[in-house]
Amino acid sequence: MPSVLIETNQISKTYRQSLLGKSHVILSDCSIQIDEGESVGLMGPSGSGKTTLGKILAGIERSDKGGVCFQGVDIHSGNQKLWCKYRRSVQMLFQDPQGTFHPFRTIGQSIKVVADLLGYLSSDYENCITSLCDKVGIHPEVLSRYPDQISGGQAQRLALARILLSRPKVIILDEPTSGLDISVQAQILHLLREFQKRDKIAYLLISHDPTVVGFLSHRQYVIKNGVVTEITLNIHR
Repeated sequence: MPSVLIETNQISKTYRQSLLGKSHVILSDCSIQIDEGESVGLMGPSGSGKTTLGKILAGIERSDKGGVCFQGVDIHSGNQKLWCKYRRSVQMLFQDPQGTFHPFRTIGQSIKVVADLLGYLSSDYENCITSLCDKVGIHPEVLSRYPDQISGGQAQRLALARILLSRPKVIILDEPTSGLDISVQAQILHLLREFQKRDKIAYLLISHDPTVVGFLSHRQYVIKNGVVTEITLNIHR
């Protein structure tokens, strides 16, 4: 049986709208599980807390209550080695991929910054990025362009290539096909499925589109009024 990669335990998150304003509960006692190599869908209306939960799982935000366990260990246990491993193993592909690239750097320069942080040697990086461009269907010459010179589909492929530099175990997909043409959506979804089959990457797919979730997910959670519920899917993949 596949092992549990990420498990949350009654996560809650509240935002205060202002110093004197009312508190807004985003998440309330949310518990989900992501196993090795599986796709988990997370659906819900706008403002329901889907992206907030994704950011908590990615280590970008922290919950007010409850914990996140990675391979059975709380990521906020104070173990710095575990935390570094977690941040490298769990990545997030954002809804606006172009916005994640520095506007005044070429795409290649932005990706190289990440490679340097990950400790790639120059020779290793050149071979790796060429291979990744081929895998995501991008010609390496696109790396010399700026974010406003590429399409949304190209940006999503390049953002995925940058993520794959860290060899993640889990990718959190925040509306990965939002705003893309139907044909490009299909290409991205097939690409994600291909990577999962080959590299056993697990996904948390955040989406409001049941067709997208049905195509990629093995299990599905629905979030409403800050509460997460698992539902049964009849999917034959």
